[in-house]
Amino acid sequence: MRSTIQKHTLFDAVVWTAATMFMVVFGVHEAHAGEHRFEPGPPVYREECGSCHIAYPRALLQPTQWEAHLRQLDRHFGVDASVDPAAERQIRAYLGATSQQPTAAATSAQLSRISAQPWFVREHRKAARATPGQPVKSMSDCAACHPRAAQGDFSESTLRLAR
Repeated sequence: MRSTIQKHTLFDAVVWTAATMFMVVFGVHEAHAGEHRFEPGPPVYREECGSCHIAYPRALLQPTQWEAHLRQLDRHFGVDASVDPAAERQIRAYLGATSQQPTAAATSAQLSRISAQPWFVREHRKAARATPGQPVKSMSDCAACHPRAAQGDFSESTLRLAR
């Protein structure tokens, strides 16, 4: 009887150890990396903003920073990205941008640039070290490393380093 109990105890220990290792290897890494999946936004946003670059998730900037972008669509990083008023209203509503005057910091092109945000710089500094001699052509080309970026998935489980 005692031998049977010892076998079950050993079996339970092996099973729990294996299950824990599985979770560590396959589950905790993603959880530790943080949530990097976002809703892709409404069709008008994906069509208008996604026609030149990915339609960035609204969570990547503050509403006042989005407001700064929307106020300058006629000169959006050197391009006229103007949209019709109805589309702009829908995009503004999705981004949480109001007609309030953006703060001085939000109107700074450097701070409103997603690739200049402190969290972005921290996250991508590691990626730059991981691909020496293989620089990403543009930090705005999210899909180079995040193949599911257009669907709002920036998770590390789908990450592929640029070549």
